[in-house]
Amino acid sequence: MGNILEVKDLCKTYVIDKRQNNVLRNVSFNVEEGDMVAIMGPSGSGKSTLLYSVSGMDLATSGSVLFDGQDIMKLDKNTLAKKRLDEMGFIFQQMYMLKNLTILDNILLPAVESKKSRDSRAEKVSRAEALMRKLSIIEVADHDINEVSGGQLQRACICRSMINHPKLLFADEPTGALNRASSTEVMNELVRLNDEGTTIMMVTHDAKVASRCKRVFYILDGTIKGEYTAPADESLSDMDRERRLNNWLLDFGW
Repeated sequence: MGNILEVKDLCKTYVIDKRQNNVLRNVSFNVEEGDMVAIMGPSGSGKSTLLYSVSGMDLATSGSVLFDGQDIMKLDKNTLAKKRLDEMGFIFQQMYMLKNLTILDNILLPAVESKKSRDSRAEKVSRAEALMRKLSIIEVADHDINEVSGGQLQRACICRSMINHPKLLFADEPTGALNRASSTEVMNELVRLNDEGTTIMMVTHDAKVASRCKRVFYILDGTIKGEYTAPADESLSDMDRERRLNNWLLDFGW
């Protein structure tokens, strides 16, 4: 498979009180189609800034970000917004949804806004309901967002992120606001989506979550210090995978 994302010499600098704060320093990496990548690092290391910069939600200072062969840093604001809507999916720690819409209507919203498909509304509703069945939340389709659990709401956010068939799914601490049981449910769904071919790049502080990914980048002071590749041995338990990742993280003072 080819690369869906190619990042080269990416830098992000903020100027605060006439002082430069170099949040990202010449970061380079690739993400292949079908990959599942986690970004880990201590608070303030630049991991969320990196995710936002490579997804076009924030503008990097310099470098290049090739998304499906196109440098998004050279796109104008409207073209970039359309690309994010049509070709990328987003999941956040805070489950942003409109309070005046049902769960189903929140999931439908990106499909309604997108001009990518000529599908009728009925076809888009059918697609949303199919996603909800796959993630076992079809029974809350007509519920308000305050009538469902945190795990159900985050699974609804996953449905929303997938409604336009994204080429790459970005997730920023997707399990950070969930209890352990709900976190496991959400990660099971993300792993299943990845097994079905969805490329995923996520930020997480949780080694248990990161151990479910195929690759892990460790970032410190705006620089990627190391890359971990998960063992291909399918006989390993989740506990063994987490232990191996934790042993690797210890080399960076985790």
